[in-house]
Amino acid sequence: MSDFAPSDDPALRVAVIIGSARGGGAGLSVAKWFTGHVGHRTDIDLDVVDVAGLDLPVSMPGRDGLPAPAPGTQAALADVSPRLAAAEAFVVVTPEYNHSFPASLKNLIDWHNTQWQAKPIGFVSYGGVGGGLRAVEQLRQVFAELHAMTVRDSVSLHGPWSGLGEDGRPLDPAVCESAAKNMVDQLLWWGRALRTARAEHPYGK
Repeated sequence: MSDFAPSDDPALRVAVIIGSARGGGAGLSVAKWFTGHVGHRTDIDLDVVDVAGLDLPVSMPGRDGLPAPAPGTQAALADVSPRLAAAEAFVVVTPEYNHSFPASLKNLIDWHNTQWQAKPIGFVSYGGVGGGLRAVEQLRQVFAELHAMTVRDSVSLHGPWSGLGEDGRPLDPAVCESAAKNMVDQLLWWGRALRTARAEHPYGK
């Protein structure tokens, strides 16, 4: 997509979700590269959410007679849930584990519902020769069920343990930076369109 014309619209609030909680993983480095590359843009406002720092158990209250969340879980939700609700778009940074995405990411997704609705989602994936693309394709199905809109273009880092330098940046950045720009441009287009649509007619009403 081409560059957007100047706009008086407020910057789009984008939550960047680091989906892996695995120790020693490359997710934080990949997220730092991405936010560092696009963070200069004045048309987006980034908020990084790292699942590794969230105390969200896999057992959920209010279902099958389970008790209310423990205090630690309530504190985690009090922090992350409003941030997801305030976001107008999302970028999910995900590895590929065993042909899929991490359980930690699915757990964060499943603890929420309306926070995803009628909002666009882009992906930055990494892992092996496939670059995490199988994880992305499965996540598209998950977010479709949650009434979210996933953008067509994504960023795919193949073999990040050799494709990223010690500073966390791609060793050959040209292709990755171009992909990131295209994905964010699409995210911004959908984010603005859906912002207007939600304001004019709240989703699901």
